[in-house]
Amino acid sequence: MAPYRVFERRPTEATCGVCGRTGPDISKVLDVCRDCILKDTERARELLRGARLESRRGYSMPVAQPRSVGGALCRLCVNECSMGPGETGFCGIRQNVGGRVHNMAGTARLGLFTAYHDPLPTNCVADWVCPGCSDSGHPEYSFSEGPEVGFKNLSVFLAACTFDCVFCQNWSFREDTDMLSPLHPPAELARMVDHKTSCICYFGGDPTPQMPFAMAASRLALEKARARPNGKILRICWETNGSMHPRMLARAMAMSLETGGCVKFDIKAIDDRLHRALTGTTNKRTLENFGMAVEASRGRSDPPPVIASTLMVPWYVGPDEVAAIARFIASHDRDVPYTLLGFYPEFLMGDMGTTSFDLATECAIAAREAGLNRVKLGNLHLLR
Repeated sequence: MAPYRVFERRPTEATCGVCGRTGPDISKVLDVCRDCILKDTERARELLRGARLESRRGYSMPVAQPRSVGGALCRLCVNECSMGPGETGFCGIRQNVGGRVHNMAGTARLGLFTAYHDPLPTNCVADWVCPGCSDSGHPEYSFSEGPEVGFKNLSVFLAACTFDCVFCQNWSFREDTDMLSPLHPPAELARMVDHKTSCICYFGGDPTPQMPFAMAASRLALEKARARPNGKILRICWETNGSMHPRMLARAMAMSLETGGCVKFDIKAIDDRLHRALTGTTNKRTLENFGMAVEASRGRSDPPPVIASTLMVPWYVGPDEVAAIARFIASHDRDVPYTLLGFYPEFLMGDMGTTSFDLATECAIAAREAGLNRVKLGNLHLLR
């Protein structure tokens, strides 16, 4: 584990390397304030490239998406890495071997993951509208009229990601990605589904780099569930940045619609300049896929098949950005549930403060005023 990841987890003063302003609203690692990120100057881009170097330090994953001319092209996600001989993709689990894309993990045969059972009701982005934790979806998709007390969720942490978020809450997955361990077949995951498992939720990292594996494991798990004496209910859910190829999203969406599950889109930012600064890549595919998912789910309103969430990063993702995201969501469907999550200082943004109660309240008001009917504040215990 790299030694620099020791944080005070309290706000400190930093100076913007572009405009020279000093304050607690500037991340030491980014070295750029939000205003200067949006101005998108060459100096700001240079500093942000330094943040990417710091983010990848100690790991074998590339700092930027490979763009080798004539390289092996991977189309699984928005990055569309073109890898030269021996080069690895941005996600760290695909490589050019012999001129072809070699999948080191995340195939229909082997996945890089850890999994555990989480008793219901549980702390989930969609807990306020999902069949496992609320009164949604009964009786077709839920064992009980209300929270499924006594049942459990199979939480599957997929250890790879198509983004490189400087505030990543689960950054330790990078260790597994680097070691490509532990690898397991889909049948091993399906075996963890017992008579009290009512849903599977894939998260990470992100499901995107390992969608073929997750789909294969889900199909096996659903076959097992259909043979259970206490019923066929097994919801398949995805918590994702939404960067996968549209065809893969369509398959995941179909599975969630059939089983009563949902796709939870984590929309980091609506402004692409800010999104690139925070995540290392564009939000173009995320926004396109979100619109496609909403359109594909028009026939089911309960439980809601598409959920959106945003992490309220102090000074960087506040009311203005949340309002813009909310307007985008509302342009597709005003009733999409939107969860605003409190920020915990982690990974490279450990010098920032947690989300304040006042900021969270402003964000919630902004989201509602932008046209959304269903807005909730999450991670309330983090608000200060």
